[in-house]
Amino acid sequence: MSEFLEAMAFRHACKKFDAEKQIPAEQFESILEVARLSPSSFGMEPWRLIVVRNAGLRKALKPSCWNQTQITDASELVIFTTDNNVVRSGTRYVKDMFSRRGLPSEAVETYMGVYKNYLAPIESDEVLLENWTAKQCYIAVANMMTYAATLKIDTCPIEGFDKENVEAILDLPEGHSVALICAFGYRVNPQSERKRLTAEQIIEYR
Repeated sequence: MSEFLEAMAFRHACKKFDAEKQIPAEQFESILEVARLSPSSFGMEPWRLIVVRNAGLRKALKPSCWNQTQITDASELVIFTTDNNVVRSGTRYVKDMFSRRGLPSEAVETYMGVYKNYLAPIESDEVLLENWTAKQCYIAVANMMTYAATLKIDTCPIEGFDKENVEAILDLPEGHSVALICAFGYRVNPQSERKRLTAEQIIEYR
């Protein structure tokens, strides 16, 4: 089996972390680098990552995260937030993201127009915009979790939290929202048997 498939087999949603075991700094930095290098729609990189290491802050967040022990016990806790305002069509940020490709000004304006046409129905609804930027975070976290598994580091993606409460505790700037949370560390218990649908159940060839 390839290293990638071995990592996929190793990875599971770890529910109980060893609170005493810490991820080496250089390994965690490489996991964060995987997030930075991950792709996003139109290359907008709307994610903003908060690495929560303050024990008091983790304790404050826990009740709003369904009292899940991963929040306080994991070696590292990453909260994926999104900057929704900067990715709205026509912003300086969007133009800079296209311009950094070294394109001529005419091409940049063309991209701006295509982007505006695509985003118009999304940015007209705040919920749709938050959902769109959150989807980009899921690309990054999937890459991070699989890469972490190659290092024998366990992870747990967390959607079980009170979004408004977590955003209030973090005191996020206007236009920022929490997409998801991911815990990183080392398992206490053996991995349970993996249950998945068969290839025949999920794949159709046409």
